[in-house]
Amino acid sequence: MAARELARSPATEKATALSAAFARAPAQEILRAAIKDLFAEQIALVSSFGAESAVLLHMAAAIDPATPVLFIDTGMLFAETLAYRGELISRLGLTNAVTVEPDPVQLAKEDGENFLWSGNPDRCCQLRKVLPLARALEGYGAWISGRKRFQAHTRKSLPLFEADGTRIKINPLAHWSAPEIAAYLQAHRLPAHPLAAKGYLSIGCIPCTSPVKPGEDARAGRWRGRGKIECGLHTQPLDSVLGS
Repeated sequence: MAARELARSPATEKATALSAAFARAPAQEILRAAIKDLFAEQIALVSSFGAESAVLLHMAAAIDPATPVLFIDTGMLFAETLAYRGELISRLGLTNAVTVEPDPVQLAKEDGENFLWSGNPDRCCQLRKVLPLARALEGYGAWISGRKRFQAHTRKSLPLFEADGTRIKINPLAHWSAPEIAAYLQAHRLPAHPLAAKGYLSIGCIPCTSPVKPGEDARAGRWRGRGKIECGLHTQPLDSVLGS
């Protein structure tokens, strides 16, 4: 879709208006409005259960523990992430956590040896993350992301609401800083991801995740040395990728 046509799309217009309307609203207010009013029964929270995920999950659980929480299990995640997911689901009382997985037939065809990440990390992410989430989001009118502006230079202009094809994507914590995240975790006594203390500030698949060095962006440890910063979930409308 051309930029001019996209700018006139209903989703883009709605996202722009919502970003302006909630510009000064606290994250909890944005999240409550999205779950209970704006997109009631048409919204899902997508969580990696990573280093900062407990904040948004805690807020959502306080609003409605039955909010759908979609978790993408790529088949290459750290055991610590899977254990942390179970701990948070139990601790927060989340009752509608759904595990999303890649198509096994497609994986067997294109990545039978589980080594696609080495030669073509973009396609690996497409198979293991983008396509599974695109399928899981069918039927939803909106989804919630935990992205924040401080995480990487590519996210510095992240809006509160944005168009994702025909859907709306909400980033309630877009304006939060790293100290605010840490303070919230401490105030609510939320458990930390087991790898966070080892310097893993952004946690994805095992082969493509490394600790972050002092002074680096929070996502510098992802796909290190490859010139790749995003997996693809946030670089293309997800309702346009099915069939690829």
